[in-house]
Amino acid sequence: MSLMTSTPGRGPSDRDTRGRGSSDPLLREILAITTAVALLAGSAIAWAQLRTPLPGDPLSGITPVEFEEFRLGLDDFLEVETAEEGLGPAFNGASCAVCHNVPAVGGAGTIAAIRAGRRDASGRFQTLDATGETLFHLFSIPAHGCQAIVPPEANVFARRVPIPLFGAGLVEAIPDDTIVALEDPFDRDRDGVSGRAARIEDAATGERRIGRFGWKSQHATLLSFGADAYRNEMGITNDVFSAEAAYGVTAERMRACDPIGDPEDIADPRTRRRGIDNFASFMRFLGPVAREGSSEQTRAGQGAAEADEIRTPALWGLRLRRPLLHDGSAATAEDAIRRHGGEAELARRGFEQLSDADRAAILAFLRSI
Repeated sequence: MSLMTSTPGRGPSDRDTRGRGSSDPLLREILAITTAVALLAGSAIAWAQLRTPLPGDPLSGITPVEFEEFRLGLDDFLEVETAEEGLGPAFNGASCAVCHNVPAVGGAGTIAAIRAGRRDASGRFQTLDATGETLFHLFSIPAHGCQAIVPPEANVFARRVPIPLFGAGLVEAIPDDTIVALEDPFDRDRDGVSGRAARIEDAATGERRIGRFGWKSQHATLLSFGADAYRNEMGITNDVFSAEAAYGVTAERMRACDPIGDPEDIADPRTRRRGIDNFASFMRFLGPVAREGSSEQTRAGQGAAEADEIRTPALWGLRLRRPLLHDGSAATAEDAIRRHGGEAELARRGFEQLSDADRAAILAFLRSI
């Protein structure tokens, strides 16, 4: 763990810190506090790794340095931003935790982002202006001169609820080749479900990668995923996404609403870390949700996106997540299953045709994860 052991503005020439036998009482106090903090941090990590992890806990087995990065990330995740710090001018929440808090910080949420577009007479989807922007923020800073307003020609609307971030670092660690090997875009295994790996350009590095984060799998790394959310959901520009996103707002009007220069997320001089670095660390070291106790029912042997493609998020923590589906339209797991159609219709019919006992066993399994 990195600990500050010097006092700002006081250098080596101000005090003799050469030996353990120094008689300086202030130095002895600093050393004692430093040792105590290190021991307490180590004990806290060891205790957390012995007990059953709870939602919001860090990954088990991480090092003290990684735990410190997780803690710094959690602090930033909880921080409520202000307009003076770059919030807005249009935004959906004033902190990351506003949207990711069910059942713990880093989880799902009930605030749904709104996207809009239009479908022309031929049925083809079009964005509402040349920028291609589809996001319409819920809030804006006073005097609300940059509040986006959905134009009357919009006839396509989509709601997106936050995806839980538990275990995101494990997903980030999956090699691209592993995901590609599992894709089945033409449903050759005839299970009724096709899956296509999203080949994207990573916004942070410019490299070709396989996407895995976001409802459209539009990001491959937690750095770019967090940076996108920082700009889109809180209106704070950064090194990865340096331009504000606000539909229908001219550059002149944006300067009047938001006089702070871009990027607004700058490195902390003490840690040399940006907000987006801290967000990535928090998500990377956030543990997955543990299984609840099994039962006879749960032990039974049960085995770059287009407009109509949605990423299926991990099921861990499903028992703690509400609402369900990408738009938050399902209240229960059974409701979510019954709302499936299209290529998932075969699976839905299979569920509906099960015996009462088998259907109850599947639902019991889903309530355990």
